[in-house]
Amino acid sequence: MIRAAIIISVALGGMMIGAAQAQQKLVSKLDGWKVQLDQPTNRYGHGIMGNVPEWGRMCLSGPNRQKSCVVLPQNKVFEEMSPRLADVDLDGTPDVILVESDNRLGAALAIYLLRDDKLFRVATPNIGRANRWLAPIGVADMDGDGAVELAYIDRPHLAKNLCVWRFENDRLSEVANLKGLTNHRIGQEFISGGLRDCGQGAEMITSDAAWQNIMATQLRNDRLQTRSIARFSKTKDFDAVLACKN
Repeated sequence: MIRAAIIISVALGGMMIGAAQAQQKLVSKLDGWKVQLDQPTNRYGHGIMGNVPEWGRMCLSGPNRQKSCVVLPQNKVFEEMSPRLADVDLDGTPDVILVESDNRLGAALAIYLLRDDKLFRVATPNIGRANRWLAPIGVADMDGDGAVELAYIDRPHLAKNLCVWRFENDRLSEVANLKGLTNHRIGQEFISGGLRDCGQGAEMITSDAAWQNIMATQLRNDRLQTRSIARFSKTKDFDAVLACKN
């Protein structure tokens, strides 16, 4: 089972990002491990996450471990509102999963794995154009094959395409994708939905493209199967679905 990290927004500082006052750091915790995003920046300036800034540095620390950090070059940012900790390579140590954006090529989903106190990066391809983002759904063995999959919505405001990638042998390979699903609206400081397991295996919870229905999607034999499980009227509707009440 892939456990979820606790996300902590660290309160407002005095730094201005564009016209909005923004957080100075963002922290997630899991089993004594901590990932922190800091060095907020406006050098990319996409601005789709409301008042949440983009970030220039990520640091991972854990029990009896030296802190390991990645400082991105000027052409990249972490375009992220909730960095994730999960054991992607199944070595017993949490890895960091987050959105990394390039000022020419747009977003990619990056994994930073800790190897000998150094961070080793594996990532999906960039979308291919500036100001094109992806919104993560979650990390789990989604089909019971023993390998970990990662899911996200590619361009949740445009393409609305659910993508699933599998991590094996330190590499990512695309498994399946399905159009017509989304989990974020421009300006929201959160991603809707996520993963749940109500006894029938992992389900990816999103909205349909029109924000009318909450959808549950499963990976079966490397194909995605989706169904409507509830009407959508407000963001809190996702809470009941994730708690297996629908």
